[in-house]
Amino acid sequence: MVVAGGHPGDPEYGCGGTVARLTSLGHQVVLLYLNNGAWPPTDAATRTAEAKKACEILKATPAYAGQTNGQAIVDNLHYEEYFKLVDAEKPDAVITQWPIDNHRDHRAITMLTYDAWRQSKHNFALYYYEVSDGEDTLQFSPTHYVDITETEAIKRAACYAHASQTPDRYYALQDQVALFRGVEGGYKRAEAFVLQRQSPGDPLQAIMR
Repeated sequence: MVVAGGHPGDPEYGCGGTVARLTSLGHQVVLLYLNNGAWPPTDAATRTAEAKKACEILKATPAYAGQTNGQAIVDNLHYEEYFKLVDAEKPDAVITQWPIDNHRDHRAITMLTYDAWRQSKHNFALYYYEVSDGEDTLQFSPTHYVDITETEAIKRAACYAHASQTPDRYYALQDQVALFRGVEGGYKRAEAFVLQRQSPGDPLQAIMR
């Protein structure tokens, strides 16, 4: 399975609890970041070291699409390069960011991922996740809820591994989302997803309860 995000930290915040559940069950998960997150004064080495630590906590593998933070490019060349990255993983599912996010990099990773899904001829299930609702993700209406009550501590540790990115602020914001989705889904905490229509299967269904 591949979980795609605009920057290091996006997959961890949006669905780190689900990733922890998947890897605990033996699934191989790659966190595919559009860029390395470098943004002055924080350099690439710091951000990639944080991502490596976060992935170790989640028992996932980091990968990068090679773009630059804040300068996302979505064109024919990048569609093709990104498709090759995804196709090489042979995923049964890809989870990416919601197309109506305020950050351009989030929207870019969504368009690249959606195009890869189409190029694959819908060969894997495609899901979307949310981050920082109201501040970033807008108009998100879930189809799936995954209980993360037991993996919240792992998710928290993975998010706090991104120490340069003010995790006290952002984790509190995202945890409000998890608490609200928990109420909706009937759990203490949950992460929510939207399944893309025409997906060939529904792998997340197996870990929903």
